[in-house]
Amino acid sequence: MILPWHLYLMASLYILAGINHFRKPGMYIKIIPPAFKNPKLINILSGGAEIILGILLTLPFTTRIAAWGIIALLIAVFPANVYMFQNKKAGFGLPRWILFVRLPLQIILIYWAAQYVF
Repeated sequence: MILPWHLYLMASLYILAGINHFRKPGMYIKIIPPAFKNPKLINILSGGAEIILGILLTLPFTTRIAAWGIIALLIAVFPANVYMFQNKKAGFGLPRWILFVRLPLQIILIYWAAQYVF
């Protein structure tokens, strides 16, 4: 079974983002809200989850479960996006409007993943 190109695009984006957690961990650790303990472990787990879920998206028999996992992951990392918006240092100096636009972008990404669930 050949999967649609947009599924491979989604998988590639998550795999690359996951790899980046290990290439530049400081960037991700910086956006983890201080209320969460052990940001290094959170970075490793979220990066690993992105890689694994991205790979699982490309396997027809695991696409649906991987899409559910991505939805859960997007919800789990949402506090980091809020923290980036609220904290100037965590926002990497990006304009506030860009950080604000990132918040509803999570809904779009969840919607995209949901296309492979139902």
